[in-house]
Amino acid sequence: MSMLEGAPWLLAHKSMLEVNKPKKVSLYGTDYVLWQDRMGKINALPNACPHMGAMLSEGWCQERDDKTSVVVCPFHALEFDGEGCTILPGSKKKTLPQLKPLELIIQGDFIWSYGGYEPKVPIPNILNEITSQYEFIGHTADISVETDLLSMLLIMHDYNHQNGTHRPLFRIEEVQFENFIDDGHHSHAFYSLPTSPTSLKEKLSNPDLLLLPKVIKAHLENHFPSLVIAHVENWVGKVAQVHLFVPESTTWTRTYVLMYGIFKNPAFKALGQKFLNFAQVIVEQDADILPKIYPNTPQKIKINNEVGMDWVRRNFKNWSQMADLTLSNS
Repeated sequence: MSMLEGAPWLLAHKSMLEVNKPKKVSLYGTDYVLWQDRMGKINALPNACPHMGAMLSEGWCQERDDKTSVVVCPFHALEFDGEGCTILPGSKKKTLPQLKPLELIIQGDFIWSYGGYEPKVPIPNILNEITSQYEFIGHTADISVETDLLSMLLIMHDYNHQNGTHRPLFRIEEVQFENFIDDGHHSHAFYSLPTSPTSLKEKLSNPDLLLLPKVIKAHLENHFPSLVIAHVENWVGKVAQVHLFVPESTTWTRTYVLMYGIFKNPAFKALGQKFLNFAQVIVEQDADILPKIYPNTPQKIKINNEVGMDWVRRNFKNWSQMADLTLSNS
């Protein structure tokens, strides 16, 4: 269960898919090709062409008269519809499905999948709640990191690394942990991050510093295992920065960010790109530190406020029984 089979994973937001342009995604050690037709229908097939294994995501989409589309293999131009059927050269008859479609669950703009496994926990409703209140700003930092899922989740719930890994970005001096609310697979973490003072000259040379308060009040809402939401509120408005995780294989984990905002003044909407840039740097810094950690090093020292990491380890260890309990109570 190193990849927590039976959990729902958000493969993409619809804004991440261009119409009639294939996109490769990976889940549980299998590559898939996703594409969206002009009618908004999302299709997902295994990425290997059943003829000679060419990557379908490297091909293109062919649109039909009814605005649906098929994905075309880049090697021999075989066309596959959303059911995995094709028409062989010299034949006008559609074959039986040659590829098994990946089952998707579409909720608004969200493309979820259990990867073919029996669901153990329900899809969290929090993203639907956010979209009903916030304006979508955009997505960023869609990268694959050479690390296992557990290591990725541990660093995202390590509240002590803010003044180390992210010190250059936010000038964080220390972490003042305040509260952790544990509700099984759902939790909240609250802490304050005092930042070092900046001079007027520094602010003029780097206007982004104007967005940083003297004390960053952090509120992380966690939904195990697939997402962490950083709630930020300041003079500009409110931002929900959603970090997503997808286990591509036992050794690779994908992460990306969806950003939502409520702005106190329409003029502040232009700052949305600034928040996206901040989020991208955060993800890049986390991804950069992971390869610099020796795996399986015995932890001889335990520092304060590792409650988030303990929460991850517990839920990971007890995945099967806790998942069954969560689903029965939902």
